[in-house]
Amino acid sequence: MKVKIITDSTGDLSPELLEKYDIAVVPLYVVTGDKTQKDGSEVTPEDIYVHVSETGKLPTTAAPNIGDYTDEFLKWIKLGYEVVHFNISSDFSSAYQNACTAANGMEGVYVVDTRNLSTGSGLVVLHGAELAQQGKSGAEIKAACDDMTGRVEASFVVDSIDYLHKGGRCSSVAALGANLLKLKPLIEVLDGKMKAGKKYRGNIDKVILHYVADKLRDRDDIDKHRIFITHTKCSPVTVQQVRGKINELYPGFEEILETTAGCTITSHCGPGTLGILFVRK
Repeated sequence: MKVKIITDSTGDLSPELLEKYDIAVVPLYVVTGDKTQKDGSEVTPEDIYVHVSETGKLPTTAAPNIGDYTDEFLKWIKLGYEVVHFNISSDFSSAYQNACTAANGMEGVYVVDTRNLSTGSGLVVLHGAELAQQGKSGAEIKAACDDMTGRVEASFVVDSIDYLHKGGRCSSVAALGANLLKLKPLIEVLDGKMKAGKKYRGNIDKVILHYVADKLRDRDDIDKHRIFITHTKCSPVTVQQVRGKINELYPGFEEILETTAGCTITSHCGPGTLGILFVRK
């Protein structure tokens, strides 16, 4: 039986990757003022920047409801597919629980909690898509992807903590101190949750290269199949420097993929955020 791979919109996979691997998307909802719009198709990160600039407030997000998932799963079942659906970490959203509720009682529908976000989730999704291309069953794909989730390393360096402050994730005093000292916090995904890590200091372009070095230097445990560079409004020069640093410190990746982060990371971290995301062996 054919297997359809589906992700939610937080996986930050580019349109080119979605097309290449024939992946469907169930969007989350982004709420700005009195507007509720579908992530990625009706609202984009640029819309979020404008909204924050004009109102000083961050948007909120809402999970797809059970009906959204039910409709999507049934569409593919009726076409003769098994379904494997991938969600942002269940610690970040009720999306996973809603997808599981929708899948309950449907034969051949499997739901994966990626325990991650952005292209940390995207790495798991692409692994599932490659297994589907190899002819693996839905059950086999879910088992392999569940096993993979604990080996994904996802982290980002944030240029300004203004968005973190607006979102209630740091105090006014902490925000003032960080901005005065030009601190750039590291945000890591650990055990399915976002946690603050090392605080870098200085110009963001230099900080980003130090961060990449910290993540890759003296490592021999990284799977070289692919690595993502995922960012919000970073310059092409910065991204190219990161690509060069990756090749310098950990040469031999089969794919170094660049993606622009979607509405979820944008809402949390704001512009000038960059992360490298990869899988351990």
